[in-house]
Formats: sequence, C-alpha cells, structure tokens
Amino acid sequence: MTGPARENHREDVAGRANVEDTPELLAYYNELEGLDAGALWTVANKIEPWQPKSASVPVLWPYRNLREHVLRSVDLVSAEKAGRRVIYLNNPGRREHAAAVGWLYSGLQVMHPGEVASAHAHSASALRFIMEGAGAYTIVDGHKMTLGVNDFVLTPNGTWHEHGVDANGSPCIWQDGLDIPLVNALEANFYAVHPDMNQAVAHPVDDMTDSWGNPGLRPANSDWGKAYSPLLKYEWGPTYESLTRYARASAGSPFDGVLMNYINPVTGGPVMQTIGASMQMLRAGERTRAHRHTGSFMYQVAKGSGYSIIAGRRFDWRERDIFCVPSWAWHEHANGSDSDDACLFTFNDLPVMWSLGLYREEAYGDNGGRQPLAA
Repeated sequence: MTGPARENHREDVAGRANVEDTPELLAYYNELEGLDAGALWTVANKIEPWQPKSASVPVLWPYRNLREHVLRSVDLVSAEKAGRRVIYLNNPGRREHAAAVGWLYSGLQVMHPGEVASAHAHSASALRFIMEGAGAYTIVDGHKMTLGVNDFVLTPNGTWHEHGVDANGSPCIWQDGLDIPLVNALEANFYAVHPDMNQAVAHPVDDMTDSWGNPGLRPANSDWGKAYSPLLKYEWGPTYESLTRYARASAGSPFDGVLMNYINPVTGGPVMQTIGASMQMLRAGERTRAHRHTGSFMYQVAKGSGYSIIAGRRFDWRERDIFCVPSWAWHEHANGSDSDDACLFTFNDLPVMWSLGLYREEAYGDNGGRQPLAA
C-alpha cells in the first residue's frame, strides 16, 4: 500500500473529510499517485488544520554551552574559507530547512581582530545583534557602522554588506538572523559575491545613525524611498533609555511588559519587509500573562535573568541565552530579580503575518492568565 492511502486523515466531524478506505479507493489512490495527483479528501484535514500546528518546538540555547564551540571554530576554519564563520541554531522540528524557528534562520558568528569578511548580497533579509567584543563594524552599500554590545544592525535584502573587526579590537560574537528559509520556500533566493570582494566606504562613518537616529526628527532634505529602514543601526544606549522612560509613563502590556518596536523612521512600520524586531523590559519581579499569536519569534536575553513558560514548559534563561517561541504557542515571561530589570531582544516574521492578513492573537483565559506546567 502506498503513502497516500496510509495517510488518510479522517475526522468524524460534520464538514470535515471522513472517507473510509476501501480496496477500490486504495487502488484509485494508487492510480492517482501514478499521475502525480491525489484525492484532496485524504489530506484535507491535514493541510487545513483547525489552528496552526507548528513543526517547530520551543528551544533554549544556553550561551554558556555554545560560546566555547563558537570560539573553537576560529581554530578550525578561516573566515575566508567559510565565507561566514557561523554556528547555526537548528530547531529539532525544522532541521530540513536549517531553521531556528518557523521560517527564520539564526546563528552565532565570530570574528577575531583584523579579520574582514568579503562583501556579498542576497535576496534574504538579515540582521545582527552584538553579543560581546569590541571593534566590530558592518558596511552596507558603502555605509560603515561601528558596533557595540547590544547594538542591532540591518543588512536588508539586495544590499552589499560585509563586516569585520578592527585590528585593535577584541574577539566579537553576534547573533545573525535571516529569513533564508522563507525566501527559499518561495524559491526566490539569489546570492552574489561583490566583484571587488570588499566595498569602498562611500560615506562618513555612522552617517545613517547621525542622520536618522534622532528621536522625533527627520532630515529635511531626505528623499529615502527604499522599502527598508535608513536607520541601519539601532544603538543599545538610546534603546535602553527609551525603555526606561516608557516604563515611567506606562504600565506596559500584560503579556510583554514594556515593549517597544524597532521601526523604520520614514514609515513608522517594521525595519524590513519580512523581519520585525523589538526590545522589551520586564521590570523587577514582573511576570507577564500568557498569550499566543501567529508568527515565529527568536529571543535573546540582552540584560538580566528570568524564565519563560512556552507551551507549558519552563525555560530558565540568563544574559546572552537565546530561545524561540513557535507560532501559536502559549508563552509568558518572568523576571527572576526583585531589584533589577531584564531585557529581551527579539526578531520575528510579524511583517509577513501583517502584510498577508494572517496575524491573529489570543489571551490565555484560565488560571489567571498563567499556564500550568506540563508534567
């Protein structure tokens, strides 16, 4: 008996496919398979679920476990031969796609002082969040940006980009985030290496930050018309200050604490067309209520320690740990300190959910909004 016959997903519910296998039908399915076709009722309940069923599972990647392996890669492979020296995060449910969660890719990249990665461009949108080290920089279409710990930088789709660490810097590690699995699923990914291998810096260093990183102000003579944010670097200092100020003015969200989105200052929308990002603060002793929504999320602990309950499982985290929340998974967060705040950086595919009209959210209604822990 062939695959389709064994995968007849029946449901004894009115309006759902509930066709019982018979010898005649099984023979019919085999004939259809030979024509590269199939009977919809054998798979309808599977491909049109009652609610999202993510293949991804919640995962916590402790930085203390990964860091030594990331640093060891420096002795095993050169940045030149590797192209990008990265240890990627492989969700057990998404291994076939090299995805960390859903259709999002993530990895930890390391570079030593004096190393420079060649410039390339691709259809996938990318970001990086600096975890440790000094002297890192990124060049995007001729704009050079210096990078410090907890800075967030964009390398949007189609842009030439490269990065390195100054000779007088220190070993640097950052988290990469890309929509490679999504773009590959859409069969739309292109990749190119810069003809000169590296770009010339065509603008003053940090010019985009100086031009676009001023709260409430926009350059008067700007004619920016690209789909992604011109503010290619979002610095940690102003971000944390903004969270602190917002915390004084607002009770925040019962589900996310004090949450602020990184935005495109031209449109007020997400930083890139397919990837959004935010930073949230959990105040001392704060524990949020549980909710779920469509869209996949990758988190990194930028400050503090605490825990999250995801799909009924508790994950304890501390600074630099990374964890994921699959689409439509219940989740809630708690700050483990009664005296200091904790901050979580996240990137996600919400721009895709919003633009396609697929975003949906639900609060956990029982037990005071808190999930019971799975046995």
